[in-house]
Amino acid sequence: MSSDTLDSKAKSAADMFVVHGANREADPEKAAVRISSGSAFTTRQTSSARSRTFKHLLAVLALVLSGYLYYDSFASRSQQTSLSGSYAVCSREGAQIYTVDPDSLRAQCLVVKDGKFVSTGSLEHVQSLWRKTSLGQLQVRYLEPGQIVVPGMSDSHTHVLEYGEKKQIPLEGTSSIEETVKNVRDYILSDPDILNDKSKWVEGWGWDHTKWLLERWPTSAAFEADPVVAGRPIVLRSKDGHGYWVSNVVLQAMEPIPDEVEGGVIMRDSSGRPTGVFLDIAGDLVTAVQPPPSFATLKKRLDVTVKDAHAVGLTSVHDAYLNPLPLEFFRREANAGTLPIRVYGMKYFDETAPYWGDSFEKIIRAGNNRLTVRSVKIVGDGALRSGGAALYEPYTDNPETRGFMRVSPEILNEFIPKFMADGWQVNVHAIGDRANGVVLDAFEAALASANVTALRPRLEHAQILAPKDMARFGDLGVIASVQPTHATSDMWFGEARLGPERVKGLYAFRSIMENGARITLGSDFPVEDMNPLAGFYAAITRVSREGTSPHGPGGWFPEQRMTREEALKGMTLDPAYASFSEDILGSITPGKLADFVVLSADIMSIPPKELLTTQVVATVIDGKPVYGSL
Repeated sequence: MSSDTLDSKAKSAADMFVVHGANREADPEKAAVRISSGSAFTTRQTSSARSRTFKHLLAVLALVLSGYLYYDSFASRSQQTSLSGSYAVCSREGAQIYTVDPDSLRAQCLVVKDGKFVSTGSLEHVQSLWRKTSLGQLQVRYLEPGQIVVPGMSDSHTHVLEYGEKKQIPLEGTSSIEETVKNVRDYILSDPDILNDKSKWVEGWGWDHTKWLLERWPTSAAFEADPVVAGRPIVLRSKDGHGYWVSNVVLQAMEPIPDEVEGGVIMRDSSGRPTGVFLDIAGDLVTAVQPPPSFATLKKRLDVTVKDAHAVGLTSVHDAYLNPLPLEFFRREANAGTLPIRVYGMKYFDETAPYWGDSFEKIIRAGNNRLTVRSVKIVGDGALRSGGAALYEPYTDNPETRGFMRVSPEILNEFIPKFMADGWQVNVHAIGDRANGVVLDAFEAALASANVTALRPRLEHAQILAPKDMARFGDLGVIASVQPTHATSDMWFGEARLGPERVKGLYAFRSIMENGARITLGSDFPVEDMNPLAGFYAAITRVSREGTSPHGPGGWFPEQRMTREEALKGMTLDPAYASFSEDILGSITPGKLADFVVLSADIMSIPPKELLTTQVVATVIDGKPVYGSL
């Protein structure tokens, strides 16, 4: 962003320092007239006197001009520190602020005062309104050519602390088990504390056996083949978060291991011995022996996540898995006023624990509107990538299974009404068509006599939907919390796994909306790319970053694409609605909190391929830049 141009400076210093409120003139030409009229120019002056006076005039003009240039240089270096509590952001190119406010979709300017938007509109309009309602000067910041402003972006489905954990070891993108183990080795060698103490746990996230050249499940024995890695407690989560790959040391700590776990899978060899991979609820056997991270460790993970989140324009995140320790950590950060991003938390449901919906006190906008926990997260089934998503019919590529429910219909029908009666939003992870159908059945029964708008239940993922269930979304008022980058990741194996007909209901965003459902967008990071513009790109194109898809460059099932307007709303106003915060977030509307993002290019009009190179210039929360500067 910039201050006014040099030509504008030569016209009005008031435009440079304030939008209005100053009547002094700083026009060099007028200044020259005043100097000329007040000087000793007369017909009796000598030529040399005229020459000296003209030099003096040039010196004065040069001084004025250098002053403007100095101010511009100073402002460009220190705009963030000099930004006042009240300021305007304007575009010289017209209405380049996309407000997502249905009453006024675009504006030339926005005005911030004390952390809130106070007005939007043309420069003349906000100037006039400021004069009528406020005292003192109003700073103005101008967008550079091509830049736009959008509301602060939100991710409706994330795993905040797990992202920080994943960044420790680069596991995603490896092509084999051996390469993955090598990355673990490199991590151990890079950390003297871990290298010299084999009792320290090594934890990571991101391996994906479906992307390895030889697609097969890893085993604990792979760790023992490397002398640096062998003999250590190691737990690596899969890319989708539903698989745990552990070392022999961890297997020994888990003994005795049960024969089976309902709602989960224990991978075994031909002799029946566990191989070191545990899926879905079976992963609870792993986490039961893992030492809990300290608050200091959680703080490091949060800092890593927030730094990256701010850099891609995220001002709010919905954390989809808060068990007691992370929840208490976030509460402590919020109460201390040190939570640097808005978090909408989903408290994890453990069916083996006592019911807590009537005893746990909801957290509403704690820490200056930074933390809310008023929803419960129930995990209904497994993941499509690992074959755990619950289907009506068997998998096409594995006819021996239909996947599995992690919780029974009886549990859903018992607890969903209880939580709703106690005022909790219920958010259920459902990926397979059977899982979505079972959850919709439970929602339908629970909502028969309930206020849907007050409860706003959500289906997290809603990936595969049968036609008979698609129509129920709108009727029930259930929110579909979907992740567009999952579509462009899974499109490569979706048909092989589901068959040519059933795959048509996979990531059918347009069909969901046409049936009257409200959609909210997210990424599921660290499972997918955190950048909301990657999700925007996937939603409107349904092609890979390289511009390809199983159906060609036109997109995978292109009839399911979203419009740019729908996608922008899906990562701004819709997440606000899905988290009961549309009164203070989600659009650039007077009275709402001043969360907004400056982008380097107009994502609403540039060619799709340019979306992935668009940069965040500034991320602003409560009117204050947390990334970049204004």
